[in-house]
Amino acid sequence: MKYSIFFDESNKLDSTKKYSYYGAYGVDQVKCENLTDDIKQILDITGKKSEFHFTEYNNDKDLAPYLYCLHHFIKTNFQINIFVVDNDMAFKFANNAGITITDLRNLFYVKIPERLFYGLTRGLSDDYRTVEIIVDHSPEYGKMRVYSKLKQQMNAHAIYRGMKYYVNKAWHADSHTSIPLQIVDLIMGIVVFLMEKSYLNIQDDKPIIKSDLIYRFLMEGNNIDLFQKQIHIFKWDGQKDKIHEVSIAEYLSQFIVFKTQFDVNEMTKISNLRESKDTTKELRLKMGYTNNQLRMLLGYLDQLNNKGRNTFIMQNYYKIFKV
Repeated sequence: MKYSIFFDESNKLDSTKKYSYYGAYGVDQVKCENLTDDIKQILDITGKKSEFHFTEYNNDKDLAPYLYCLHHFIKTNFQINIFVVDNDMAFKFANNAGITITDLRNLFYVKIPERLFYGLTRGLSDDYRTVEIIVDHSPEYGKMRVYSKLKQQMNAHAIYRGMKYYVNKAWHADSHTSIPLQIVDLIMGIVVFLMEKSYLNIQDDKPIIKSDLIYRFLMEGNNIDLFQKQIHIFKWDGQKDKIHEVSIAEYLSQFIVFKTQFDVNEMTKISNLRESKDTTKELRLKMGYTNNQLRMLLGYLDQLNNKGRNTFIMQNYYKIFKV
């Protein structure tokens, strides 16, 4: 049996962001193939032509495929480990040690497997003899020998711990052709969005649209519980050799509180502005919403009509997958 690990990063260490993020998703090969087939079916049915990327979700015309994908994925009982680096502390460490940021990044690619990959493979049964690591394509990875480092570190760990598996391959794939890598991108994007509290920027419609997607996803079924159980976050903040686990629950609760109040305010505005003769377009214009926020408005209208927020959007999903 084969086990696959998909790896991606966000806000690289040399960026201007406060934190950089590294994520890994581990999955049985057969399970991965079945999930990929299901996501392709979702793409076909919803008519989405391009790949999934969280940063590119700026128009809720794509609400259905994104929501279907996230909801379907979280039901597969997956595990994603995310490693967070405080960039300011990393830069300070590099300066004190007299090394370049490139050298520092090289060191992190040795440390990353300890928190991301080992946790995914620790509970593997002896039936899994082969593990492969798939990394989102980046030209710099080859120069930094990332693939060979990941493979070497994982195999050293397997031998030391007496594990039965062997990493036979660490290689790159293009995210536009790899659905598992796209899913890692989506989940990491949501985590980064929540941890950095990007939803507080209500002057821009893009964070509002992303917030609507995340809220709908979390509120569907028991997704919020699954999200907390299946995502594990580890943070390095330069305090000696300490890496501590961070609970996503705090960030989720802060988001839910903010979003609930935001939605109440918006629905109150709708109730005050709406006239019986208004078309959806007229109401959208009254609310000052862009074309990109049409489905957000429809969700509010469903709630005001005592329906679920996702009623109009999720009914096709449940017809397709009979769940």
